[in-house]
Amino acid sequence: MASMSLEAVREQVRGEVYGPDSDGYDEARSVYNAMHDRRPAAVLSCVDVADVIAGVELAASSGLDLAVRGGGHSVPGFGVVDDGVVVDLSPMRWVRVDAEARRARVGGGAVLGDLDHATHAYGLATPGGIVSSTGVGGLTLGGGIGHLTRHYGLTIDNLVSADVVTAAGEPITASASEHDDLFWALRGGGGNFGVVTAFEFELHPVSTIYGGPIFFELDSAPDVLASFREHIADAPEELGAFFAWQIAPPLPFIPADRHGDTLCAIIACWSGPLDEGPAAIQPLMDAGAVVAHHVGETPFPALNSAFDPLLPAGLQHYWKADFVAELTDDAMAAHLEHGPKVPSVESTMHLYPLNGAVQRVAPDDTAFAHRGMSFAAVIAGMWPDPADNDANIAWVRDYYAAIHPHSGSEGGYINFMADDDDHRVQSNYGDHYARLAAIKKTYDPGNLFHVNQNIEPA
Repeated sequence: MASMSLEAVREQVRGEVYGPDSDGYDEARSVYNAMHDRRPAAVLSCVDVADVIAGVELAASSGLDLAVRGGGHSVPGFGVVDDGVVVDLSPMRWVRVDAEARRARVGGGAVLGDLDHATHAYGLATPGGIVSSTGVGGLTLGGGIGHLTRHYGLTIDNLVSADVVTAAGEPITASASEHDDLFWALRGGGGNFGVVTAFEFELHPVSTIYGGPIFFELDSAPDVLASFREHIADAPEELGAFFAWQIAPPLPFIPADRHGDTLCAIIACWSGPLDEGPAAIQPLMDAGAVVAHHVGETPFPALNSAFDPLLPAGLQHYWKADFVAELTDDAMAAHLEHGPKVPSVESTMHLYPLNGAVQRVAPDDTAFAHRGMSFAAVIAGMWPDPADNDANIAWVRDYYAAIHPHSGSEGGYINFMADDDDHRVQSNYGDHYARLAAIKKTYDPGNLFHVNQNIEPA
């Protein structure tokens, strides 16, 4: 893009516009996954809806690829694109809470920590992820899985409305009462239908929770995984918990002589009455030989940011994911073979339960197509040194190859996909793909929004 074109864009917008020759360009184009070193023609740092409209119109009129960045956490690096236009929503990080109505309106560039901080002041929360720097936008549009999922559903199950700039540059609002087809598609259909500049969420009375991480001896992993499978199947919905592999980080509550040891873990979150928390967590504590734990009463935002120091921006990321119909004995054997080979302290495998409130929403009520699944598994390879890429990627691929035949599903959670998972797109959207493609044709017939887990217009 010529410098004169950038100057013309700068005259139209209030936010900063970065080109390859601009000061701050390298920072403006960076994303969370350092594997992606892409050089866009322009980055529009949008401060309001008018700036977003200008960015969409610029990409559409110039025939350039368009990337939309909120928190920038997309593992495939969808928040940046070579030689195209990046609509950067990160300046739009506002959150407005209506405590009486139990609603929060959230800017399209807000991250999970912004939302948690604002709502916690009122003793409220909505289901989100587990890392506070995750963008609310990408998290929500893919579904939204986290600590409160069993109690209050997916993030999309708590979405009330969304303000969207369409491919035509038109600002509209989607909800159950207006543009309801688009509202359905946004809840699980990813970033295929427009730029969401604001979200409205239902909030719930969650302030202090009882929970935290429990680390077990590696030798206890068969018992811990089996106990987790059995207990979480019919535990009270107020109990959130997921299983993980983890090389012990240098945390003060872990004995110093165990730092660097490979362990298994359960991260628990009881969001019911606090006095019931110890009894609710105890069956998990009893699952195996405990090395260390940090379980107790804690503010919900503290649990939601507990992994942040371990996972700063700038790591290498390569992930694989599956939905799991049933955690069979053969599937557990595959986990027990490959999980203990976790190659770095940042890398892990998380197994998130999808029962409880998730399955009380009808399968066709939203675009999220896998409510019948029992678990969502993610093998998250994360490490600092690009020189270790081959070994770490091989661990993820070998692990995935071992568990996938036992998953009972061809699809996985779109927020956990890697950039070489394009062949899984239709399976990831499941039986809803055809309906999503028809809605895509209505709102984005030219497929302007294709830098994503892409749904082609019908």
